[in-house]
Amino acid sequence: MSDVAIVGGGTAGLSAALFTAKNGLDTVVFDTDQTWMHKAHLFNYLGIGSVDGSAFMATARQQVDDFGADRHQGEEVTAIEPADDGFSITTDDGEYEATYLILATGAKRDLAEELGCELTDEGVVDVDVTMETSVENAYATGAMGRTEEWQAVISAGDGAAAALNVLTKEKGDHYHDFDVPADAEETFGGMVPEEE
Repeated sequence: MSDVAIVGGGTAGLSAALFTAKNGLDTVVFDTDQTWMHKAHLFNYLGIGSVDGSAFMATARQQVDDFGADRHQGEEVTAIEPADDGFSITTDDGEYEATYLILATGAKRDLAEELGCELTDEGVVDVDVTMETSVENAYATGAMGRTEEWQAVISAGDGAAAALNVLTKEKGDHYHDFDVPADAEETFGGMVPEEE
């Protein structure tokens, strides 16, 4: 059983996976590669001067992999149900269980609806500031909870907010993921992992 299952491998899903995997939670990501990022070129993502969306995604995936997330590329989630200790996730390839669920499927909200997540009057998933839905320990990120503002940087922030709330529930207090230069030295010997 995983600590966290993330459905969707765009900026929201991978941002959530980065935070949870980096901080020691067993994280599984289901990524069908249907992200809008393949149609994008980023000039408006803070810290990025200019990058093709697909190149950005390749770097993001490598970063998540480097921190140990179990990414299932091309494996589509077909059903999610509440289970005794969290959630049961079904794909064409198997069944998985996780304590926490982070949905990051863009404007595709069918899995959230089937799980019983409440929607707003605008038809988006109703989330609080931590991105938690009406279903305890289930989160919806990015375009799932927004009628507009479908920007990569906003989606990444939503994913991070969901992950930090999961980490707060697991580790207590208000969990912060703040690194200093010594952390890079300890983690990577002072070097950022190479991109593939």
